[in-house]
Amino acid sequence: MTPNQALEERVLTDDRPSSEDPVASAAALGAISRPPALDTVDRLANMVVMVLPLTLVGLAAWLSWGGVLHWSDLVALAITYALTGLGITVGFHRLLTHRSFKTSPALRGLFAALGSAAVEGPVIEWVANHRKHHQFSDEPGDPHSPHVDRGSGWRGAVGGLFHAHVGWILGGDALADEQHYAKDLLADPVVRFVDRAFVLWVILGLVFPFGLGVALTGTVVGGLTAMLWGGAVRMFLLHHATFSINSLCHFFGRRTFATGDQSRNLLWLALPTLGEAWHNNHHAFPTSARHGLRWWQLDPSAWLIAVLEHGGLVWDVVHISPERQLAKIAAQR
Repeated sequence: MTPNQALEERVLTDDRPSSEDPVASAAALGAISRPPALDTVDRLANMVVMVLPLTLVGLAAWLSWGGVLHWSDLVALAITYALTGLGITVGFHRLLTHRSFKTSPALRGLFAALGSAAVEGPVIEWVANHRKHHQFSDEPGDPHSPHVDRGSGWRGAVGGLFHAHVGWILGGDALADEQHYAKDLLADPVVRFVDRAFVLWVILGLVFPFGLGVALTGTVVGGLTAMLWGGAVRMFLLHHATFSINSLCHFFGRRTFATGDQSRNLLWLALPTLGEAWHNNHHAFPTSARHGLRWWQLDPSAWLIAVLEHGGLVWDVVHISPERQLAKIAAQR
């Protein structure tokens, strides 16, 4: 099996190959070689993206304490969180990383642009890193495992959770080789255009809540406060919802399926992550369009895909039958 075939086996099918040596595969795939100057730029950019929203969240809290929080700000927050969040969960993750369904180039580009506006990195970089995570989940080579080389005891647990949550980003060493992990997207002109125009989508993600605030309040001040809540606060909340999948969902929660890693389902995190917190389900069936496999497992991202499928806007949606789920559980015994 070639390295790329091994990657597809782990990321684009439902069963993890038991005989694969992650260290050997990592060597076969090769580490990405980047000039030191680019590493420095990445670290600085990551630091700004992490620290600036946190600072502005403090400003938003201070203004709301002083009575400067308006209903229009919360509307802007809710709408931008939903749009950019679904860009990540439906677009970056289920469509582009795992090919859980197919759609038109226009809708593929729209989802990629919305995900880019979430400011979690350019789309091809995001997909490459996530595919690498699946190939080496909780093994050497996983960019953000809370378990690998973290030591024991409470210090190791805290250090692992910090690394999985934000440390791997701040360290600037997380980039996967896009030529190996996202060659299909590099060959897609729509996705490649969205990737190269990343800064444009970030700016539009701030202009949109400003315009919405002006439209709702009729004032520039209303636009500025809406941009604060629909921009910085939304960014902060969505970032940490996403980061919690990497950290909390590999540490706390329940495991329905034996997946060979520490992925877990975390019920209370399901809605803030738009269904992504059914993480053990996802690692058991990576290509499934629905992560909440049971009727009570809320999954807003799957609801959107179902609506689009009903309207004929997406097709070849991957569904996991109850029989297939039961067969996987039975095989564990």
